[in-house]
Amino acid sequence: MNDAPGPRELVALLAEPDRLRALAAVALGAATLPEVAERARLEPRVAARALSRLVAGGLLEGDAANGYQVRADAFKAAARRAADTGSRGDAGAAEGLGPGGEGGALAGPAAGSPEADVLRRFVHNGRLLAMPAAHGKRLVVLDHLAGLFEPGRRYPEREVNELLGRYHPDYAMLRRYLVDDGFLDRADEQTPGGPSVKIYWRTGGTIKLD
Repeated sequence: MNDAPGPRELVALLAEPDRLRALAAVALGAATLPEVAERARLEPRVAARALSRLVAGGLLEGDAANGYQVRADAFKAAARRAADTGSRGDAGAAEGLGPGGEGGALAGPAAGSPEADVLRRFVHNGRLLAMPAAHGKRLVVLDHLAGLFEPGRRYPEREVNELLGRYHPDYAMLRRYLVDDGFLDRADEQTPGGPSVKIYWRTGGTIKLD
C-alpha cells in the first residue's frame, strides 16, 4: 500500500478536475472503472488514468480487477501532518530557477533535497542546460516545468511553446516529454469559423502552496 500523501501532495492530486471527479465517484459508491467513468462522466481512458494516479498517490486502494475504495486514513494522516507542521514553509529554493507562466519565479523544492540537487545540476539562471537521461531525474525537471502551467487553465500550443522556449530552445521536446509523462494533456479544439487548434492543460505535477 502506498504511503499516505502529505497536505501538499493531497492538494496537488486533487487540483486536476478529472482526478477530483473520479475520487468523488468512488466516495459515492462507484467501485469499478465503468462505474467511475459513468458517474464521473469521464471517458474510460481518462477515468483509468485518474484512478491510477489516485492509487499511486495513496488516496485510493485497489485496482481494475478488484475494484477501488477511498483510503479515509490518508485524509486523516494529511490533516494530522498539516496540524503538526503549522505554518512552517519549505526553507530555501533551488538555485537559478527561471520565470514562471504568470511572470513570477517558479517555486523550487526544499534546499538540500534530492530534487533541489537535480535542478541545480540541470537548470542554471533560468535555462535548462540538458534533459536528464535518467527517467527519475527527468521527472524532477518535468515536475518543475509543469509549474509554468496553472491547473484548470487551457493553453493553445503557441503559448505552450512560448513558455517552454524560455527554458530551452527545443520546446517541442519539452512539450512531448510533459505529455508523455502525464504532466500535460492535449486535444484538438475547433475554433469558431476556423481550423482546429491544439489545446493543452495541466494534468500532473506538484503544486506549491504559499
